[in-house]
Amino acid sequence: MTHDSTANIAEANESLNNWRPYFSFSTDHKVIGVQYMVTTFIFFLIGGLLAMLIRAELITPALNVVDRPLYNGLFTMHGTIMIFLWIIPFNAGISNYLVPLMIGARDMAFPLLNAISFWIIPPAGILLVSSFLLPNGPAQSGWWSYPPVSLQIPPGQPINGELIWIVSLVLLGISSIMGAVNFVTTIFWMRAPGMTFFRMPVFVWSAFSAQLLQLINLPSLTGALILLLFDLNFGTHFFKPLENGDPIIYQHLFWFYSHPAVYIMALPAFGIFAEVLPAFSRNPLFGYRSLAIATLGIALVSIFVWVHHMFTSATPDWMRMTFMFTSMLVAVPTGVKAFGWTATIWKSKLHLETPMLFAMGGAAMFIFAGITGVMLAATPFDIHVHNTYFVVGHFHYVVFNTITMAIFAAIYFWFPKITGRMYAEGWGKLHFWLTFIGANLTFFPMHPLGLQGMVRRIASYEPQYQGLNIIASLGGFLLGVSTLPFIANIVGSWLYGPRAVNNPWHATGLEWTTTSPPPANNFEEIPIVIKPPYDYGDPKYSVIEDSDNGESV
Repeated sequence: MTHDSTANIAEANESLNNWRPYFSFSTDHKVIGVQYMVTTFIFFLIGGLLAMLIRAELITPALNVVDRPLYNGLFTMHGTIMIFLWIIPFNAGISNYLVPLMIGARDMAFPLLNAISFWIIPPAGILLVSSFLLPNGPAQSGWWSYPPVSLQIPPGQPINGELIWIVSLVLLGISSIMGAVNFVTTIFWMRAPGMTFFRMPVFVWSAFSAQLLQLINLPSLTGALILLLFDLNFGTHFFKPLENGDPIIYQHLFWFYSHPAVYIMALPAFGIFAEVLPAFSRNPLFGYRSLAIATLGIALVSIFVWVHHMFTSATPDWMRMTFMFTSMLVAVPTGVKAFGWTATIWKSKLHLETPMLFAMGGAAMFIFAGITGVMLAATPFDIHVHNTYFVVGHFHYVVFNTITMAIFAAIYFWFPKITGRMYAEGWGKLHFWLTFIGANLTFFPMHPLGLQGMVRRIASYEPQYQGLNIIASLGGFLLGVSTLPFIANIVGSWLYGPRAVNNPWHATGLEWTTTSPPPANNFEEIPIVIKPPYDYGDPKYSVIEDSDNGESV
């Protein structure tokens, strides 16, 4: 063992229980990544509590838990928090931690900008949640914030929930745009020697594609929110229909970002599946190049599908037909991905550790989400179920049953690398089964509810819908309970878990060739990449773990 190697292991051991950097203004991409992940998980818990209040109200047809304005605030804040303060920034956090390690870089291209991007998020999130303390409560117009509903503010309330909502989202948008500049620059210019684009892991392709979408589409939403702010507080008439404004323009600007945002959230999840499934099936990733190209294909096509959210918004027939076609076209590259995942694990000897369970469960539920997505892309069907619980069920099969499941797979998979500790496998499997069962109990009943005509965003409903709502609410409470073993496992294992070797899964990525946790500069020297990704089973590139010192040979 070299002197440098000994020093790196000593540095990793010293950092194992050193929590102070995580509460400081650090420019280390690994510290920033953990800061993102922990901060956003706190907001995930807040958003989950709001969801449980919503489901508590919906157990019975009558309004008997909260009043209507508060209920409107609950679903508005729940959706906003889960999208803009949980999934999108968590994906930025895990990408922050992994991308430089996966491409053999020392850090992100702009470390100071990276730190600023993160430190915008806590005050923006706290500002958003603090709107519950205002006299009229938080914003109540849904996470879409469509005008003219979002402009109906009581007189004499210049500081109101809608204003706070807009300011918070503009700040979060600025953070995401800054982060996107950093990611695209890092992946394009800072790859190690030999790390060609077709030697990059699919997770890096996914992060690259998602951040390109942030750069292209996010300014549309940010601009729309600024114009909405002017209408709200400065007397302009961009979106006011009674003042010759056009609220449909807001919908176009909003969805031009907010449908690609689904893929900004989903693409990193697809990348996680591509890392976890080969590692626990011991097979190369089937069709690697096709999956990498499909990643860019999803990003490209997703730019041209936004109007399918507006089929009932006086959209002309030619536009409906055009966007029905483009919306269905997304199924082609996503189908390529689903086929690749399935073929990777086909006839394999599967190792069903917790990361693999979450990856397989999330991938399986994504197939169902994709089927209902194609249904919603068809204009006649979409008009029939528009604004019903069918749409809510489909959307949550994407954002929770696919993306959040993938996030949990990622946490368990890279937990040894990030912390230098192993988690408790039994607690991890308990977390999986509670989450998998709870997720399907919660969101599957919403599909028949929507087909039967139950409208979304209502606090009281017709009695014939109660049975399925009881099942959905009980599932929602089970989802809330499922986070408890996860928190206990992660906190307890980080503090007291057994020491992890550098590569406990015998995975092939560059991130597994350094110490756990990695040293400040990631690698003793910049690696030279000579092998393809996912070379499981190739004797030329076999990885042997020395369990005495944690080195990979």
